[in-house]
Amino acid sequence: MTGGQKSVAQKPLAGLKVVELGTLIAGPFCTRIMAEFGAEVIKVEAPDGGDPLRQWRKLYEGTSLWWYVQARNKKSVTANLKHPEGREFVRKLIAEADILVENFRPGVLEKLGLGWDVLQADNPGLVMVRLSGFGQTGPYKDQPGFGAVGESMGGLRYVTGFADRPPVRTGISIGDSIAALWGALGALMALRHKEVNGGAGQVVDVALYEAVFAMMESLVPEFDVFGFVRERTGNIMPGITPSNTHTTKDGKHVTIGANGDAIFKRFMLAIDRADLANDPALADNSGRDARRDEIYALIDQWCAAHDEAEVLSLLAAAQVPSSRVYSAVDMFSDPQFIARQMLEIAKLPDGRDFRMPGIVPKLSETPGSTEWIGPELGAHTDEVLAKLGYSATEITGLRQSGAV
Repeated sequence: MTGGQKSVAQKPLAGLKVVELGTLIAGPFCTRIMAEFGAEVIKVEAPDGGDPLRQWRKLYEGTSLWWYVQARNKKSVTANLKHPEGREFVRKLIAEADILVENFRPGVLEKLGLGWDVLQADNPGLVMVRLSGFGQTGPYKDQPGFGAVGESMGGLRYVTGFADRPPVRTGISIGDSIAALWGALGALMALRHKEVNGGAGQVVDVALYEAVFAMMESLVPEFDVFGFVRERTGNIMPGITPSNTHTTKDGKHVTIGANGDAIFKRFMLAIDRADLANDPALADNSGRDARRDEIYALIDQWCAAHDEAEVLSLLAAAQVPSSRVYSAVDMFSDPQFIARQMLEIAKLPDGRDFRMPGIVPKLSETPGSTEWIGPELGAHTDEVLAKLGYSATEITGLRQSGAV
């Protein structure tokens, strides 16, 4: 995206109308994906400040840079859900929508008169994505639950870190983002059901803890069958050897994944360990994992004797999967990021260029794109109200009454 130029190809979600009743991360990230691929996403915000994400992390002239990414391609309208006319506006908006995404605590919308029964009666084809800490049912449903809680309850935090230290978190709100992805996928599956099977709308119920739990690989059957409890194992991938992060002579960190049988052999030959490359006991993963400590010790020793550039060069020549551990500095100068347009150039409101993440995934025929960055609070309120049939006089009255 440069200067608000539109892509030529029609986007795959063009024609879909999505209403977002969400704040911060899970709900807004879910709708961000839809907006990037052509859906008309109308974000409903409180008039008194809007989404708190507007003020999170690094601010540029009073607005979060994260906001400009998270709300790209969305329309912002304001509505006071505590005001009857504000609620009526939102209800009319949802009545014309294909998808509603919300991440209130369960029961909040029902108390506002905007529960599923009401909304479905207005719009039988509505797909309602509900993102919450614990889901819409169960004994925990009324408890508050952010992504950090979902990561903890879902099992991710327990296995992250080193055995001799308390659990740690990743440096991003991964639980919220995982839930958002499940929400977007669920919405599209529900739409597919309507189109192919002639079905009605339905609720897509995503619990943050379940979204994380679903990613936990073999944790459940291994505990159920063997009583095995996954523990923290640092940087290694438990049960899969070698896959680890190592420190080079110049103090850099390199991740090496040589756990394929042929790859391991090439790796050992590249570091002059033909004895291990040809050791029949190390020919498969189970044999290597049984000697994990020995293997990791020798890789640590080899990396410590070479600078990062030499390590990566030798491993690339041997076709061994490896990478430096990238910081933002590395990303901004990396030819792969640049070639695949993962650092888009957009303009801030004052005209300054800035980079934002490119669109994922890349569709060959109907790619997503950035049409505009996160808008000012309420920038599209009048436009959306007018499309719903409100007159200029009525819109003025809504503003004066505090409804929008």
